[in-house]
Amino acid sequence: MTMKTRIITDAAPAPAHTFSQGVRKGPFIQVSGQGPVDPTTNEYLYPGDVAAQTTRTLENVKAIIEASGASFDDVVMLRVYLTERSDFAAMNDAYGAFVTAHTPSGVLPSRTTVFTGLPREEMLVEIDGIAIVES
Repeated sequence: MTMKTRIITDAAPAPAHTFSQGVRKGPFIQVSGQGPVDPTTNEYLYPGDVAAQTTRTLENVKAIIEASGASFDDVVMLRVYLTERSDFAAMNDAYGAFVTAHTPSGVLPSRTTVFTGLPREEMLVEIDGIAIVES
């Protein structure tokens, strides 16, 4: 039976509540929802700037993926949660630049984008993801 292991890294913000940054079981890696948080200070960054928040959030996702022993190129799914429909174009541009730059295979992850409320008022975006690697 494959053990479930917690993924922990100082390169991404510590969880604020009772959950892991990420979990790996066999080849599956699930990253908890990340926001635009500085991993050193735990401060929310770039108020009002969804593009900068998207990039910072993806950097946090990438750090957790890498802490699991995988690479960002192993990501098969990203879910993006936005608070404002009007932020979609700016998020999408920043997302596209980041994901393209960090996916050398050229096979971009699948994605879902949802418009919703988020836990903190300063959060314009939250992103979680799934990666799959060889065991």
